[in-house]
Parts: sequence; C-alpha cells; structure tokens
Amino acid sequence: MTVLETRPAPAPAGRPDPQADRGSRRWWILAVLGIAQLMVVLDSTVVNIALPHAQTSLGFSDGNRQWIVTAYSLAFGSLLLLGGRLADDFGRKRVFLAGVIGFAVASAVGGAATGFGMLVVARAVQGAFGALLAPAALSLLTTTFPDPKERGKAFGIYGGIAGAGASIGLLLGGVLTEYLDWRWTMYVNVVFAVAAAVGGALLLAPHMKGELRQRIDKLGTVLACSSMFAIVYGFAHAATKTGSAGWSDLQTLGFLAGGVVLLIAFVVTERRVAHPLLPLRVLTDRNRAGAYVATFLSSVGMFGVFLFLTYYLEATLGYSPVKTGLAFLPMTAVLMVSAGLGNTVLLRRFSPRALVPAGLMAVAVGMVLLTRIDLQASYVAVILPSLLVMAVGFGLVFAPCFSLGTLGVRAHDAGVASATINVSQQIGGSIGTALLNTIATGVAATFVAAHVGGATPAALVAVQAAVHSYIVVFWIGAAIFAGAALVVGPMLRGGRLPMDSDDVSAVAVHA
Repeated sequence: MTVLETRPAPAPAGRPDPQADRGSRRWWILAVLGIAQLMVVLDSTVVNIALPHAQTSLGFSDGNRQWIVTAYSLAFGSLLLLGGRLADDFGRKRVFLAGVIGFAVASAVGGAATGFGMLVVARAVQGAFGALLAPAALSLLTTTFPDPKERGKAFGIYGGIAGAGASIGLLLGGVLTEYLDWRWTMYVNVVFAVAAAVGGALLLAPHMKGELRQRIDKLGTVLACSSMFAIVYGFAHAATKTGSAGWSDLQTLGFLAGGVVLLIAFVVTERRVAHPLLPLRVLTDRNRAGAYVATFLSSVGMFGVFLFLTYYLEATLGYSPVKTGLAFLPMTAVLMVSAGLGNTVLLRRFSPRALVPAGLMAVAVGMVLLTRIDLQASYVAVILPSLLVMAVGFGLVFAPCFSLGTLGVRAHDAGVASATINVSQQIGGSIGTALLNTIATGVAATFVAAHVGGATPAALVAVQAAVHSYIVVFWIGAAIFAGAALVVGPMLRGGRLPMDSDDVSAVAVHA
C-alpha cells in the first residue's frame, strides 16, 4: 500500500499558514472558482445560439461558421495539460488570475470583432487562457478543501456547476441574443471575469516561495499539445463533412492517425523523463483512471442531449432561443441537487463502483425515454421526465468524478490531475459532436431517400427525417452510457472512500 501526500507542507516557523488563514473564507473561494468554471463551461454553448446572428452581422460563410467553435476547442484542448503543469510550477493563484484576465480581454475583443478573422483569433485566445484557468481552478479547489467532509460538499457544488454550465449557456445565449445582441454572448464573460479576478486576488493565498518548481518537460509539452491538437482537429474536420465522407477524408484520417502516434510517443516519453508533464502515477490509481474514463465517455454521449435536443426544440417544435433555454432549466436545477447529494451523502455510503455506474445507467434510461419524441411531442409528458432522469444521472457522475479525479494526488500534481479531467471532457465532447453529427446526417439522408417522391410533401419528409435522426442518436447515446457503466464499474474500487477521517492527506492507493 502506498500513501500519497495531498496536504500542503506546513508553513515555516514565524510565517502564517495560508491554508489556515483562508479557512474562514474557503466558501467564498468556492464561489469565485465556481464563477470562473461557469464562465469556461457555458462558453461552449452560449456562443452557439448566437452564431447565425454573428454570421449575418460579419458576413462569413456557412463553411467558416464552424471555425468559431473549433478555434476555441483546438486551443483549449491542446493546451490543457501544459496549463495544469504551469499552475503546479508557477503558482495556482498566478495562473488562475492570468487565465481569468486573459479570457476577459479575449472575450471583449471577440465581442468587438469587425470581421471573421478577428472573431476566430479571439476565440482561439479565449481557449488558450481557458486552458490556464480551468485546471488552476480545480486544483485550487482541491487544496482549499482538505477536510473530507467539506471537500465532498465543495466538489458537489463545483461538479454541479460543471454539469449544468452547458444548459445555462443555452438559456443565457438565448436571452442575450434575443433581447440584446449576439456580441453580448462574448461581452458577458467580462462580467464573470471581473468578479472572479477581484475575488481571486483578495481571497486566494499567495504563491509560497518554498513550493517546488520543476523544469518544464519541453518534449512532453510539444508531444502532448500536438497530439491533442491533431485529435481535436481531426474530429472537428470530420464533423464539417456530410454523412460518412468526413471519416474517409484524407485530412481527417491523417490528423487522427498523427494524433494517436504523437500520443503514444508522449506516453513513452513520460516514462523516461525526470520531470514529466503528466506523471503516469496520476493515471495508475484505479479510482482516478475510472473517473477520467467516465468523464470522457459521458462527454461523448452528453452532446446527444444538448446538441440534438436543441435542434429538435427549435427546428421541429418551433421554440424560440429563450424558450429552449428555459426548457433545460429544470434539468439544471435537478443536476445541481443531484451532484450535491452525490458527493456529500451517497459517496459516503456507497462505493464509487456502485455510485458512478448507477449515474451512467440513469442517463441511459433518460435517453431511452427521450426516444419517444415525434413531430408534436409534449414537453411535460415526454421531454421533461427524460431531462429530469438524465439530470439525476449526470449529477451522480460528474461531481464524484471531479472529486475522484484529484483525490490522493501529490500536492504538486493537483494541477495536472485537474487538467486531465478537463482533457477527458474536451476530447470526449469533440468525438461526440463529430460522431453523433455524422450518424444523424447519414440517418436523415437515408430516410429522405426512402420516403421522397411519395404522397408525403418533401418538406414534411425532411422534418420527419430530422426527428428520426434525433431518435437514432438518442438510442446510440443510451448505448454509450450503458456501455460506459459496464466499462467503468470494474475500474473503480469497491468499498467506501475514507471520507470520515479528519486527515485527507492519507489516501490509500493500491492496485
């Protein structure tokens, strides 16, 4: 049995301990970190609703529209591991504040964009600073709440924010676009950032001079960033093509193959260097590995809810952007309650092996219920029950996984462990968007080919085809979550976590 130390080193004699000094303020720190996390997460959806309006305003083509989303994903996904290591080496407060301020500036530039190029560059810079911000925030949460009882509550709230951010983004994006202007979907980040920056500057403990700073693993950094860039770009490029053409495209295949080769080279390198970017000890613990896999697979399937259900509500049922956002609001509320209970109550009484797979299966059931949609489905009778069941499941997955993914790591590895969770989310989301979109377009095209030319008007056939494709995607999403439960269950340990101890620094790690 190996015991890993997660508690910061005691302060030298005569120097106040920053950990103790901020004890009475830790819940305010949680609020600051939650605001920052919400800003990063909702940015993945708040801009999506505004894209058609931005396209009209700036005059760019449909083919270029996807780059507004892809530019952010590429920078964010490829730089996360580096951002996590920089937080560990140069101070989490410094990196957090740099990420928040840089994100705000990039958002302001994006909101003031006068052309397509300016907006794309702003989105890429947003992603780069988000890659600094996200792992720094999660690692700060880990070190701010060393007490196991409070840690459970904190991670429950934080995980609820992370899971609900996408649906909050839909509502906020709809309100801003409909009642103000698409540019406010960018400007609103400045409001969040100012609150997070001021709160962080006042509440977070300063970087201690005695903290360990290691040499940056330059080769590992290049391999990690290049592999993540290639993989995210490969899936994003596949999503731009119609049907299965994207997967046979040479550019898609080249980037995906190159990304896999670079990833293998990265793993080999990390086994040999003295100060690796991602120490493999972070991945060898069963609970952490299971949390990363669960987060990855959940992110693959989760986009089947937000992407295609949004299409269904707006294009088929005729909901406005604001009404669509409101439709997801009950899901957001239940998810946050479920996340809090999952971390504070259930994770104390049940093992991760029981809790996380149960959450994954609940989401699978919710997606199966969602397959009952038709051309005029009732929100109350069909859609709402499905969203509520999925919300319970998502809460039981994301909050415990955020906690498990950083539990038991050495203090100096907290940032990179946090980055690994974010990488799992980002890569999973990229795969989910490309894969499910490809399946949906292929299914819709097949449906149209089989039914066009009959007595049914072509316009109605197109609507029926779209609904049919959504149903197929929901079935596949259910299969992904059910499969994830079967895969993750054996990876996680049986037995309850040592959550009742007053010393969270002693976390047993075994095979």
